[in-house]
Amino acid sequence: MELTVMGVYVIKKDGVEPGDDPEDIGVEALGGLGNIAMACALLFGLIYCLDLSYPPELKYTFEVLQKIILNLDVQRLLSQFQKNQNKLTPEA
Repeated sequence: MELTVMGVYVIKKDGVEPGDDPEDIGVEALGGLGNIAMACALLFGLIYCLDLSYPPELKYTFEVLQKIILNLDVQRLLSQFQKNQNKLTPEA
């Protein structure tokens, strides 16, 4: 992964002021990742390093990947699971 070429890009429209929001900002890995697992690891590394939030429409997909597939932050998942299980279990 250390040989992976990456770039950060910012797209601004012509004639905008310096304080105006850009049209688009992104991070792009320029090939050579090898496989899907490497691409996912790189994506999660970038999200963590840049302190980004998951896109709202993909929040739960990313959380499943993070907590179940990558086995990261599992304690939070287990406590949420326990709360939900307690709600479903009838009281004695």
